[in-house]
Amino acid sequence: MATTQHYLWASGHFILLLASLRYFIAAATFRTASAWWYKASFFGAIISYAIVCHKSLGSPQPNLAWIRRALLDENVQYFILAMFWYSSRPVTFALLPYAIFSLFHALTFTRTTLMPQLLPPGPPAQAGGQPQPHPLAKKLQLWVKANYNKAMGVVAFAEIVILVRVLLGAITFQNSFLMPLVYAHFLRQRYYHSAFTRDAFAATAKYIDGYAQRPTTPPIARQVWDKVKLVVSKWGGSTIAPTYEPRR
Repeated sequence: MATTQHYLWASGHFILLLASLRYFIAAATFRTASAWWYKASFFGAIISYAIVCHKSLGSPQPNLAWIRRALLDENVQYFILAMFWYSSRPVTFALLPYAIFSLFHALTFTRTTLMPQLLPPGPPAQAGGQPQPHPLAKKLQLWVKANYNKAMGVVAFAEIVILVRVLLGAITFQNSFLMPLVYAHFLRQRYYHSAFTRDAFAATAKYIDGYAQRPTTPPIARQVWDKVKLVVSKWGGSTIAPTYEPRR
């Protein structure tokens, strides 16, 4: 049976999904999107990630070992980032990774917790066997399994786009200069802990390399790209202890 904490975790994901959908629709139709929906989205994220962090790490402990373990936990990283986005000027695209995560969690919660309560079980696979999940639940499970890796790849590319967005936003004074620094540090952690992020960076670098090597590309563009790669490699070159990726 699902616990109250589990329902609260799921409610955070549903809040995030519904509020971000409302915010995305307003932005896509060039209407003024209320910041209330943006903050509601990240409030839902904060609820869900706080529960996951407490479940995996327990209550905060006033020692360096616990703090280090917490900072290397990807759920803590997304939790801290959600609080940062919540308290900062809205960046619409920042909602996308969280919305994708929440979509899969909400679908899984619906399949494993809500559907068994609302839909009758299917017939047993063999006489005298256990009843099978409802056919709709099976289809939902197959869809989640088939699309999860693709969705995580989309998240990884989206997070690179977000970095570009906040960098340009800092240059054009649309957001603070602190924002790209905070997000770049977060993305550096993701690079070391997520194969999807490493693949996204490799694919992005390969694409830009291909463009930079074209004869028609201005030499200044190639020089700028070479300097960017040098800075990024130095900035991200220090070793971070690898960790397993826990399920959110």
